[in-house]
Amino acid sequence: MTDSPEISVEDFPPFRPRPPWWGGDLQTMRNSLALSLGLMRSELPGTRIELAPGDGSGDRLVAVLTEGRDGARRPLAVLLHGLTGCDASSYMVATARHLAGLGHPVLRLNLRGAGPSAATCRQRYHAGRGADIAGALAALDPLLLRDGVVLAGFSLGGNILLNFLAMHGAGLPVRAAASVSAPIDLAASSRRIRAWRNRPYERYLVRRMKADWAGSELTEGARAALGTVRSVYEFDDLLVAPQNGFGTAERYYAECAAQRVMGRIRVPTLLIHAADDPWIPVDAYSTYDWAGNAALTPLVAPGGGHVGFHDRAAPPNWHDRCVARWFAAH
Repeated sequence: MTDSPEISVEDFPPFRPRPPWWGGDLQTMRNSLALSLGLMRSELPGTRIELAPGDGSGDRLVAVLTEGRDGARRPLAVLLHGLTGCDASSYMVATARHLAGLGHPVLRLNLRGAGPSAATCRQRYHAGRGADIAGALAALDPLLLRDGVVLAGFSLGGNILLNFLAMHGAGLPVRAAASVSAPIDLAASSRRIRAWRNRPYERYLVRRMKADWAGSELTEGARAALGTVRSVYEFDDLLVAPQNGFGTAERYYAECAAQRVMGRIRVPTLLIHAADDPWIPVDAYSTYDWAGNAALTPLVAPGGGHVGFHDRAAPPNWHDRCVARWFAAH
């Protein structure tokens, strides 16, 4: 394990779960349960802006900008949601609220075709579409970037972020980055979500993926596939991969998995993961050659679930405090 020269893993607080959220599943489901019971706020004021990714598609990515504390000069924090998420996802709102309170202006970016971007995009995001992040940053008012930019990506958004850093980050004023529960081995994550114990999760994801894609421009064959898919793998194999030029799910996973390109990242990057994440196997983190790239710092907690990390000191959640500390150090 290789630490950033500015901060080491020992500088982060240990993760201790908050009762009664013991175990990876309860950690993962806590936000959904809290929202359904009215125990959690899921809104944050902000200004809607539209960003053209600069690829000639005519698509526009919709983002929500929340100003930081008056008088503070902190880098712009850009947040990227996960699969079936958007700017209003509970984890996006919670992280944005914490970072804005520390003085960061915060941009919650809806990836291509997600949330409000569905009405302004013909195409859709996928696990390797890091070029969209570069396009969005290039389209921002330069004044927003005068103090630099820091980025955080959650779940699939974390994989997209890592691809961006490796392939498109050069020449942009990126000071630091962090991923949370990123599926850096896409094939292994696809196999894990298909496990029998994860069938409720997979049904939930497939239902939301179908809803997200229902308004997309699809061929007759793709429209028929949308009605028949029953697993995340089938969705990737019959829809995501062919629609984006990969052909098959296996090729899509192989070409877009972040672990394939993470060695090229030169921006100080924190990768947060939980050993008990029910969706993303920890093996990809425990076997990766972290010593090969000093820009990468893994922070693997024994618990926390998938984008959960509800600990005894929350709110804010453990991962939000760690991300904020990482950004402050850079």
